[in-house]
Amino acid sequence: MAESVENPVDNKAVGHRKERVGEVVSDKMAKTIIVRVRRRFQHPEYKKVISSTNKFCAHDELEIAQTGDLVRIEETRPISKTKRWRLVEVLNPDGSSRTTPAS
Repeated sequence: MAESVENPVDNKAVGHRKERVGEVVSDKMAKTIIVRVRRRFQHPEYKKVISSTNKFCAHDELEIAQTGDLVRIEETRPISKTKRWRLVEVLNPDGSSRTTPAS
């Protein structure tokens, strides 16, 4: 009687989440890392290339990231007062990566 109609919402991706690559500055807190993300951009009026850095608190469930590691972080729901990012993977200099399991 009732035909099965596919829900178009199910086929779409959840949404685009911001990703950043940066260096771990601190891993002294429990399940939290601080990541420094550098970006370079040209000044809109003076055309000089400017470097700026931002520090983000990211959730590291398995505590696998260490100070000095290059990591990829992804935007997520607020986990605490300052944590709105989570660790996706630890990038090694040789191109391989240590990934965290999806939660």
